[in-house]
Amino acid sequence: MLNTRGTSMATTLTSVTQSLWIEQYQTTGPAKQLKGPLEEYVNKRYPGLVKIVRNQKREGLIRARIEGWKAATAEVAGFFDAHVEFTPTWAEPVLARIKEDHRRIILPSIDNIKHETFEAERYENSGHGYNWELWCMYISPPKQWWDEGDVSAPIRTPAMIGCSFVANRNYFGELGLLDSGMNVYGGENIELGIRVWMCGGSMEVLPCSRVAHIARTKKPYHNNIGVHTRRNALRVAEVWMDEYKSSVYLAWNIPMENHGIDYGDISQRVALRKRLQCKSFEWYLDNVYPEMRRYNSTVFYGEIRNSKANHLCMDQGMKENHTAILHPCHGWGPQLGRYTKEGQLFLGPLGSTGEDTRCLVDDQISKFPQLLSCDKVTNNKQKTWHFSQNEAIRNEASGRCLEVVPAKIYFGHLLLLQPCSGQSWTIKNTVKQ
Repeated sequence: MLNTRGTSMATTLTSVTQSLWIEQYQTTGPAKQLKGPLEEYVNKRYPGLVKIVRNQKREGLIRARIEGWKAATAEVAGFFDAHVEFTPTWAEPVLARIKEDHRRIILPSIDNIKHETFEAERYENSGHGYNWELWCMYISPPKQWWDEGDVSAPIRTPAMIGCSFVANRNYFGELGLLDSGMNVYGGENIELGIRVWMCGGSMEVLPCSRVAHIARTKKPYHNNIGVHTRRNALRVAEVWMDEYKSSVYLAWNIPMENHGIDYGDISQRVALRKRLQCKSFEWYLDNVYPEMRRYNSTVFYGEIRNSKANHLCMDQGMKENHTAILHPCHGWGPQLGRYTKEGQLFLGPLGSTGEDTRCLVDDQISKFPQLLSCDKVTNNKQKTWHFSQNEAIRNEASGRCLEVVPAKIYFGHLLLLQPCSGQSWTIKNTVKQ
């Protein structure tokens, strides 16, 4: 068993469990207890069973787990956050599934430990998915699992939450481990799920194997983890997602070129994909994650600005009002616009398997543009707009244009539908075709 303090724990499973503690913290101040006292405790309580492996500098979760894999020797290796507890007999069903097929990556089901009381809380059986920012989430098991009616059956899953997984050690090495070019954490769990499926393996959650995880209220290593998760997400997109990589840029609201984000050298990962003869990302979406919404018809995306009030952006406003508004530009989710090849104009953060962004509609009654679920708008022309960069946004049904007019409310301007007067709009980013 392999434990990385503060970042992750990796486990090698044999008839006698061997443990490795991968030290990540500095050894000054309160962390001094992790030096001599830790070694004394481990050597006294688990003589010959636990190894302590120390990195010379803080490496982050991803590279710490790779170091754990290097130190492991058994046939099967497990990787776990340090703040995970194990239930009795969690390992047996995991080992049985891997013995049947060494190309399976196995995820124990994750329950919760309440950080206020340390009370265990059982979570419902679920798969692990993600959104286009490549942030993980629980998702419902696939329909086939429900139809079979066996709540103990393995759950086919597109990716993993990341706090616990088990694999055949040699196979994990052949598959390319985790991407050591990623920093801290975030995205490596999604990348592994995509890679194992595209390259001939599989990933599943086992309801009969359960661990419990306690979430920390404060991350100890960086105040803005989004800097790292965004960078890591771009590495995944560029190596594995083919023409669908634009959805990752779209979700993060950054341009596909000249974005200023150094995601590192990906040549070795591209060569790995070629060597493993992996399938396309479209195959993965079709066969593994069909629930994932697709946005590859996008032409333009980002903040939408009018030349008459360039400091304001089109915004979702209050959802209850179902009306688009103008708001000072900030670039966050409510101002993420998207114009498609079909002429539809959307506002709001991307959905994944749940609620989607809403589209702009001219209902030919109100002078205000409506924000509605596109699927519920039966008149196709009312949700179709003619637009090119630095030109008007004109509705096909009414012929009216989206325009801004001075007002004493709503930051000095209103967004209205009215006869076209030649106002022009821009949408910040263009999808590279």
